[in-house]
Amino acid sequence: MSLQGRIGLFGGTFNPIHVGHLRVAEEALDQFGLREVVFLPTGCPPHRAVAEGVSAEARYTMVRLAVAGHPGFTVSRFEVDRTGPCYTVDTVAALKEVHREGVAYIVGADIFARIETWHDWQRLLASCPFIVAPRPGVSPDTFRRPPFDRAEVHLLEMPTISVSSSEVRRRYREGLPTAGMVPPAVDRWIRTHGLYGVAPSPAGG
Repeated sequence: MSLQGRIGLFGGTFNPIHVGHLRVAEEALDQFGLREVVFLPTGCPPHRAVAEGVSAEARYTMVRLAVAGHPGFTVSRFEVDRTGPCYTVDTVAALKEVHREGVAYIVGADIFARIETWHDWQRLLASCPFIVAPRPGVSPDTFRRPPFDRAEVHLLEMPTISVSSSEVRRRYREGLPTAGMVPPAVDRWIRTHGLYGVAPSPAGG
């Protein structure tokens, strides 16, 4: 099935958003002819607490800064403004009603490989196509076996993205360089607001 003209839904905690996320979105947009990619920072993820207690509003702001000026990229407050746990299956169902041209869900291979831990995962697999980004240690063959045989899975053809949000957070905490790992506007915002153990700096400093 062609994904041409569909909306790519890219969910995640984005804590923080990094250049790997943007590269995945760019490749999905280009390789599958999506109309746009909508970033969906989650408000209250059901699987785990957000590392270091970074608020949904802060993560939304970082994504907004990261996608500003990128043609074809937008950010949605849909999950940020929801109360209680945010389940992907509910988000997809709601946004399919909004985007009648169809949606596809963009996800990293490491997260998608654990689909059976997701809420109502059988319904989710049947609800929309999935665009899967390669991650270290996850073979593409994983998605040719059950339970993924009941889903429409499209694998992105791109180098494996090794950068992770947890590594970015560690580097901020330990005072290590982060240049090239997060968009400059996001880096400035993190440093100005003292996230991830960084000593707050004056705006523009």
